[in-house]
Amino acid sequence: MTTAKLLIICYNKTAFMSEKKLKVGWFSFTCCEDSTILFTELLNDHYQTWLPKLQFVHARVLQTKNIWGPMDVAFVEGAISSDSQAETLKKIRQLATKVVAIGACAVTGRPSGQRNDFPPPLQQEIDSILKKFNYGKKVKKLDELIKVDAAVPGCPMNEQKFIEILNLYLTEFAIN
Repeated sequence: MTTAKLLIICYNKTAFMSEKKLKVGWFSFTCCEDSTILFTELLNDHYQTWLPKLQFVHARVLQTKNIWGPMDVAFVEGAISSDSQAETLKKIRQLATKVVAIGACAVTGRPSGQRNDFPPPLQQEIDSILKKFNYGKKVKKLDELIKVDAAVPGCPMNEQKFIEILNLYLTEFAIN
């Protein structure tokens, strides 16, 4: 079992110990998932501080039992490259009070969206791949599809900016 999975087990088993926790989700779409890796490292570094304050309702990287239900903050990494991803993103927006775009692909659409600028001959070359995987013609950044409340740029994400935004929401949602 990985360290990150052990951490999430501890987080969930101690949920009863704190009166109120920030309910968070972590979601990943089209990207290299470097921010997800950094996120798990941050969990290790800030374990004692965050343990009594966070409850992961959805985080496939950390747990197998995930809930599609209301959450305070959804952290979303990656660009959107298909209709099914767009629908999932819209569902996340409906469930989350706040949505934070995580990393360059979510914030700018790049580098995942480089194919948006391919010349027509190159577009034709990749059409069969796009069809095979049900990808759309264009890759989109999150704010092209939903309202985004905050953004953490970078590839991988800017660590200090992530902590700053997490602390902002801990304060905003009155998590002691």
